[in-house]
Amino acid sequence: MSVITNDDDIKRGMDVLAGICPHMRMIGETIGPPPLRWREPGFAGLVSTITAQQLSVSSANAIRTKLMARLDPLTPGALLGASEEELRACGLSGPKIRTLRALADAIVSGDLPFDSLAEMPVPEAQAALVRVHGIGPWTAEVYMMFCLGVQDIFAPADLALQEGAKLAMGLPTRPTTKEMAEIATRWAPWRAVAARMLWAWYGHVKRRQGVVSA
Repeated sequence: MSVITNDDDIKRGMDVLAGICPHMRMIGETIGPPPLRWREPGFAGLVSTITAQQLSVSSANAIRTKLMARLDPLTPGALLGASEEELRACGLSGPKIRTLRALADAIVSGDLPFDSLAEMPVPEAQAALVRVHGIGPWTAEVYMMFCLGVQDIFAPADLALQEGAKLAMGLPTRPTTKEMAEIATRWAPWRAVAARMLWAWYGHVKRRQGVVSA
């Protein structure tokens, strides 16, 4: 799979997108390159992605800090060895504890070829992740985008991406997940750069409107 590893890759993708999509060109000319938003790969990176679901950035960071301090190093074995009380003390909910345990167990048992994900075709890697109980498409897509650096992947169910597309493209309503996935096909093979640009555009418009996000 093709990967994004640095800001030069982002700029190269932006150049391609500007040539094929007027909306991407507008975003690039207005706010410039989006941040790389690289996250650490491996088990700790996926744990962070799962932890961040449906939480503010500050809350997710607080949980991650407590978890890393209690389980150092944060490995599948360490997580499986921790009690539910220890994990709840870090701020994790019951459903997230079950997901993290399922993930750790799948890695330890070999059911999830975790260390080989970066070498697999994108659809196969994504399918392997979502087979783990509690990991849905969004989690797999975001992990692959920011921890593995996959170049051509998108997260069509992400509400901020949907809203960003609506704002950038002047759509009357926010696109559905299915509609967003279809729209994103025009940005291949740089969909992960398009996603970063839409997230950045959404944040830019909301700040301009005086809406402060967490």
